[in-house]
Amino acid sequence: MVTQIRRYAQIVDILGKYGFGIALEKLFPGKPRFRLPTAGGPSETSSVYERIRLAVEELGPTFVKFGQIMSTRTELLPPELIEELKKLQDHAKPLPFSDVKEVILQTCPNIDDWFLEIDEAPLASASIGQVHCAVLKDGTRVALKVQRPNIPDVIETDLAILTSMADRFDAVFPEVRVYNPIGMVEDFAQQIRKELDFMRDARNAERMSRNFKDVPGIGFPKIYWEYSSTRVLVMEFIEGVRIDNVEAIQGMNVDPHEVGVRGFHAYLKMIFEDGFFHGDPHPGNLLVTKDGDVVFLDFGIVGVLRPEKRQIFINLLFALVTEDIELMLKSLEGFGIQINEVDREPLRDDLYIMIHDFGGDRVHQFNFGLMVTELTETMRRYRLKVPMNLMLLLKVFMMVLDIGVRLDPFFNFGKEITPYLTKLADTNNLSAAYVKRASNSMMEAVDAMFDLPRNVNLMLKRLSTGTVRLEVVDTDIQKLQMALDRASDKLMIGLVVAALVVGSSLILISSSLTLPKEVFWLAILGYSAAVLVGFYAIYHVIFLKFRLER
Repeated sequence: MVTQIRRYAQIVDILGKYGFGIALEKLFPGKPRFRLPTAGGPSETSSVYERIRLAVEELGPTFVKFGQIMSTRTELLPPELIEELKKLQDHAKPLPFSDVKEVILQTCPNIDDWFLEIDEAPLASASIGQVHCAVLKDGTRVALKVQRPNIPDVIETDLAILTSMADRFDAVFPEVRVYNPIGMVEDFAQQIRKELDFMRDARNAERMSRNFKDVPGIGFPKIYWEYSSTRVLVMEFIEGVRIDNVEAIQGMNVDPHEVGVRGFHAYLKMIFEDGFFHGDPHPGNLLVTKDGDVVFLDFGIVGVLRPEKRQIFINLLFALVTEDIELMLKSLEGFGIQINEVDREPLRDDLYIMIHDFGGDRVHQFNFGLMVTELTETMRRYRLKVPMNLMLLLKVFMMVLDIGVRLDPFFNFGKEITPYLTKLADTNNLSAAYVKRASNSMMEAVDAMFDLPRNVNLMLKRLSTGTVRLEVVDTDIQKLQMALDRASDKLMIGLVVAALVVGSSLILISSSLTLPKEVFWLAILGYSAAVLVGFYAIYHVIFLKFRLER
């Protein structure tokens, strides 16, 4: 608790430094006064979105990770903020090797029996861990990924503070609820806790390796399970250059265009055939070997796509390439996106303009990057809540496409993906030629038939949310009211009879002991009244009902 209070004070101080003290006072009124920005400080020299990015960088690894993940939520956040968050770099200050060795010893107490040597200078340093080169006893060169000391405690403390701030944002600023701050933090917490488990990272790598065992040109590092744990991961050391280093790739006499195509088709296989894909295609996580192989690293973030979702995503890409608005809407709804009926027609118009602006009549004119950017901007305008799996898919495609364009400025998404989608269509017994030959009238008939379940589903949703208005005839309401009145009258009579009987009984018991005879006759009167009322009730219920039935 003391640590959390101290960390909270640090966060408040940093946010105040960048000019967000007023917002903090609204979030937590009555707290000690927040730090005000100094004259000429970052709050006066930078835009609000740049200050957000600078504050996130200073807040530390948890917030940097959060900012990196939020940079993919282009359908929610303003484009200017997205551009700033994309600048966040996951390069943390390297730790002294003595701290790293302490973590290794906790997992590998016999470190001298396992490793001949460990290079004290890290190969890379990130927010959760850093990587060192090492040599096993048998002379095998390996990469040693070691978790930072106490990083789970730091992350849990920051997550508790983030959750508290999200709750307060949701309560104090109702206008931000459209961004679902609580849901954002929950998704992030789930993701970063997974990344803390290096064994999960290892299992992901091995699963992908099995999926690509018969695919040449694609590689994954071997995992040394006997030396690995949740905090230390020992894997094969890969000699190679970053995939975006075009000059180094050409220096190895490897064609960058072939590398881009190979990596792109590897992702197509992961998504559409395996349903299990690498979720962080940062150039630093993709290496190119001297043989031209593309090797994947860092498997903390992965995506899972069930078969039915794969087909929906295929339909979405088909819709983008073939300019099919209705198929695009159905695909978005297939991912769980709820479209208000009042927005459906204007949304159709915006999607139509988007496709014709960025699609082009020919495949080589197809600009997937601009189209996805416009698609996410359109979803943001209509405040459509997009599930994380779809955003992860779009993010992966955008990053892979960006790498492809860096390797080859003439890399064309539409040209590369159309044959693959056609092959998938043929595999699923859906001929691409049939799609092209389908007449508009036939498609309209099919659409009408498929719209029926959607309309029924919409009606059921309205019933469940209480937004359906039922018109009831006025005479029916009057009959219902009369029936309720009669029922309440009968209930009241029953209660009166019961009260008279109980009261008279109590009086008789008391009168036999101390009370005068007048009280006794009062009890007899009560019994008599109860009998008369009871006979009236029986007559009213039985005889009148019998007469009405006749």
